[in-house]
Amino acid sequence: MVKIALDPTPFHHDLTLLEFPQRVRDLGYDHLQLTPHKDFIPFFRHPKADDDLVDDFARACRNAGVSVASVLPVLRWSGPSEDERRAAVKQWKRVIEITARLGVDTINTEFSGRPELSEESERAFYWSMEELLPLFEREGIRVLIDPHPDDFVEDGLEALRVIRGLNSPLVGMAFVACHTFHYGDQSPAIFEAAGRRIGLLHIADTFDHHRSHGLRYITNPPGNPVRVHQHLPIGRGDVDWDEFFSGLAGQGFFDRDDAVVVSSVFAEDENADEVSRYQLGEIRRRIDATTGQ
Repeated sequence: MVKIALDPTPFHHDLTLLEFPQRVRDLGYDHLQLTPHKDFIPFFRHPKADDDLVDDFARACRNAGVSVASVLPVLRWSGPSEDERRAAVKQWKRVIEITARLGVDTINTEFSGRPELSEESERAFYWSMEELLPLFEREGIRVLIDPHPDDFVEDGLEALRVIRGLNSPLVGMAFVACHTFHYGDQSPAIFEAAGRRIGLLHIADTFDHHRSHGLRYITNPPGNPVRVHQHLPIGRGDVDWDEFFSGLAGQGFFDRDDAVVVSSVFAEDENADEVSRYQLGEIRRRIDATTGQ
């Protein structure tokens, strides 16, 4: 059965790293997603956790009765600069060690390249994976990648092509619902094309930035190369949740033991407890409604 996890990012300002597992348990979740944190694996920097801290975190999870469903690093392994790419590969090697030590078999991440240098970034990604893929395979860790807004690949179907080019069953896609409209607003086509390559979902709502003939959001000066999206609670934006859950249920996603669903709301930190409980209830209700449970 699918794992339902909480992303504890909204609690980063109020709790220490080792307090996350108990809060996740108190909110009703059995699993958490370990996202970038200054004391563990920061954004774009070398991991700061030594083996003692890794073991302390694992112990805190055991004591709370919570498991780590996935580890989420964000590192510039597709950086078009060779210096930053090589640094990211070194950082990734430590991430792999940490993930294996935690006993976790799933990493989800981003391509982390640049859209204005898409060809160079794609080339850097494949160079990095040539070195890293044998390490993922050695540890039995699968890698699920989100084509994040402002990355060298944002379209969902094109991201699948890039992933398929690695020719590895361990590499798949993380589908982030609040990136739907940057993926090309083509969820059914992505679900069909990806099949079991989708291994992890982020559940959060967002507004369709294409609406109102492109004037839903206005930035100045006009033409700024910006990407706008939100991480809102289910029902607060424009994502078609009936289509989303029914489409994935049709692929058998929610019946898989290796599938992960992550509540990923970052827009209401002041109501994080309430929102986390609401998200858990909505996710369970919608899964049950589409699977007939």
